[in-house]
Amino acid sequence: MSMDSSIITTTLQATIRAGTPLLFTVLGDIFTERSGVMNLGLEGLMLVGAISGFVVSYSTGNLFLAVIAAMVAGAVLGLVHAFFTVTLRINQVVSGLAITMLGTGISGLWGKGYIGVVAAQFKPLELPVLSKIPFIGPVLFSHDILVYLSYLLVPLMWFYIYKTKPGMVLRAVGESPSAADARGINVFMTRYLYTMVGGAITALGGAYLSLAYTSMWIENMTAGRGWIGIALVLFATWDPVKAMLGAYLFGGVTALGLRMQAAGTTISSHILMMLPYILTVTVLFFTSTEKIKLKVGAPAALGVPYSREEKT
Repeated sequence: MSMDSSIITTTLQATIRAGTPLLFTVLGDIFTERSGVMNLGLEGLMLVGAISGFVVSYSTGNLFLAVIAAMVAGAVLGLVHAFFTVTLRINQVVSGLAITMLGTGISGLWGKGYIGVVAAQFKPLELPVLSKIPFIGPVLFSHDILVYLSYLLVPLMWFYIYKTKPGMVLRAVGESPSAADARGINVFMTRYLYTMVGGAITALGGAYLSLAYTSMWIENMTAGRGWIGIALVLFATWDPVKAMLGAYLFGGVTALGLRMQAAGTTISSHILMMLPYILTVTVLFFTSTEKIKLKVGAPAALGVPYSREEKT
């Protein structure tokens, strides 16, 4: 393999790794927002998933239990968000920001004693036959098991949302909860369920950071990825396949910035580290209005609390 080819391969591998936590985060939020519940608490969910998974990994050495713990923690935080937004019907933006602050506080307090500590980590696992395919094999099939799980989750979610009856119910609740209610669908239970499921998957994105991406606990290790995830949901138009493309695009920007730093570029490292966030702000700028959101496929009832009495 030539030097140029090796650089391209390693950069693309880094793109997949950097994009995977974003991919889990966006997929989780797609489930939540497809039900009509806006969730701006992705950063908090990721941090809770990261610290929960890390502590269990450090305490037990069992990575399977660590992943389960992270997802349970995310589901519980999702339940809190659902209680405030679905049952109490408070402003969903306010609740989401509160979830971010709560998750940040929990991870900071809980993780204080683990800063710099190393726990069991997922290791790269080359898939037989597939990893030997020239160029594609090393790029796509020489990663850890969580990356492979993300590969599977994308088509499974797409099929579930667009080709199954439960997926149709999910979309109906997000588009017109009153019409769904009239058809006998339990809007409240549906929103609770997918806010919790979405929270669990989003937390898995945080767990990827602490169990596979880095080798030790670092405070606020998500570094704003939850906010990038919010922009990516808009970029992906609430579609799992587009979410994968968007996550790897942002992952590629991150990987390219790190590669340029390693190569000793004269561009300031601070500017290179800003690249993913500049792209995030750009996406939000062009997709922030309600008219554009509806045009690109946002659930019509997104962010709107539902009440049988009001029949919104």
